[in-house]
Formats: sequence, structure tokens, C-alpha cells
Amino acid sequence: MRRALAEHRPAIHHADQGVQYAGTASINAVRDVGAHISMATVGEPTANGDAERRMRPMKEAEGRLHAYADFHAASQPMGRFLDEVYQHKRLHSALGDLTPAEFETQWLPQRRMALSDTLAMP
Repeated sequence: MRRALAEHRPAIHHADQGVQYAGTASINAVRDVGAHISMATVGEPTANGDAERRMRPMKEAEGRLHAYADFHAASQPMGRFLDEVYQHKRLHSALGDLTPAEFETQWLPQRRMALSDTLAMP
């Protein structure tokens, strides 16, 4: 999450009630970038289906293939998978069969133009 927040400033950060997201350090990190915190209701596992669906490919492709001794041992390969495979190689049907990196490259100029047009209005 630290890496993501260093590069992106989301308007909303939505997560489940897991300790990694509900802990003081995580909440402060999200607030520090000015994002609104949104959390799924306790006991509602279906409320976070979108995020869980996004994590499934990583869990299946990387996480289940290895037995990690601890969190530190898992963080390096998981980070590599997210950076190299998920962002730059895995096509997403919801993004028009683009990778997230390709989608962002196309979306950013459009977003900047829309903001520029909005600011130019009298």
C-alpha cells in the first residue's frame, strides 16, 4: 500500500476490516494522502467482492505456488508479480483487454484534458 500511495492519490480507499487495513498505520497513510476511507461492513464478505476478484489472479498464480516462511519472504515475489505480471502482462476484459498499465497510459491524457477543459470554463 505504501508503494501505491507513493505514486497515486486515490479519492477513496476501500478495503475490508482486515487488520492490515484497519490498523492505525494504514489509516494514517491513507489519510495523509487525503483519501476518504471506506470499509466493508463487518461480517459482510460479499461487500468487498470487487477487490477480492482483483486479488484472485495473484493468489492463484503466485501465492499458491510457493510456501513462504513469513510475510517478508512473501512480499518480494508478490511485489514482483504485481509490478511485472499483473500491471504489465495480464489483460483485463473490464479494461477493454488492456493491461492496467496500458489503460492508465491511455486514460491519463484524457483525464488531464477533461480537467483542463473544466478549469478553462468561465
